[in-house]
Amino acid sequence: MIEINQISKSFAGKDAVKDLDLSIPDGKIFGFLGPNGAGKSTTIKMMTGILPIDKGSIVMNGIDVSKDPIKAKLQFGYVPDRSDIFLRLKGIEYLNFIADVFEVSQDMRKEKIEYLTKSFGIYEALNDHIQTYSHGMRQKIVVSGVLLHDPDVWILDEPLTGLDPKSSYTLKEMMREHASRGKIVFFSTHVLEVVEQLCDEVAIINNGHVQFKGNMAEMKQQFAEDDNLERLFLELTQNE
Repeated sequence: MIEINQISKSFAGKDAVKDLDLSIPDGKIFGFLGPNGAGKSTTIKMMTGILPIDKGSIVMNGIDVSKDPIKAKLQFGYVPDRSDIFLRLKGIEYLNFIADVFEVSQDMRKEKIEYLTKSFGIYEALNDHIQTYSHGMRQKIVVSGVLLHDPDVWILDEPLTGLDPKSSYTLKEMMREHASRGKIVFFSTHVLEVVEQLCDEVAIINNGHVQFKGNMAEMKQQFAEDDNLERLFLELTQNE
C-alpha cells in the first residue's frame, strides 16, 4: 500500500503540490492524470525520493520514504519520463549494473534479462551502446531494468511513450499481471484511452490538488453516465 499524507512542495515560493492526499491499495493499476504543470511529475519525484518533501509524508509498504530512503527504494521500480540515461553503457552493461544494485543473483538476472528483452524485442541489441538506440529502444531498456528485480511497486511516468504497439501491449499485459499478484502499478499518462481500458482507479490532479479519486464507474456516475474520460478530464481541469 502507498499512503501519501498531506504532502506539499513549492519552488521559488510557488506551490507545485499542496496538501495532497492519496491512498493506493495493493492489487491495483492506478492512473495518475493531469495537464502539463499540474504536479504529476513533482509528486512522483517525491514518491521516489528524487525531491525532498516540504511537508507531509509518503509511506510505501509501511516504510517512510523520507526516514528510511534506502529501504523504501527497494520497494519500487521507477521509469522516469526521460530515458536518456547511462548512454555510454551497452544495454547488457546497464542491466547488469541494475542487477548488481538490487543484488539479483546471476541465475535470476540471466533468466529475467532474456525474458524481458526478448519480450520487448531488444535482445539482439544488448551488446550495442545505449546511445545508438532509438528513443523507443531506450524506453524499453529502462523498463527492462526497472522490472529486473521484480519490485512490489511499479512507478511509471509516461511509460508507453515511444513504445511500438507490440511492446506497448506487452507492457500493459505485464502491468495487469503484476496487479493480479496483489502488487501496485502507479503510472502517469496522457493517453486517456489507456486509462479507461486499463486502470482500476484513477486520480486527476490540477494545480497541485487532487480533483478526483475513484474508479471509472464512480467518475462517470458523479458527472454523466454517457460521458467519456476525455470530457470528464477537460471538465475537471477547465480552470487550468
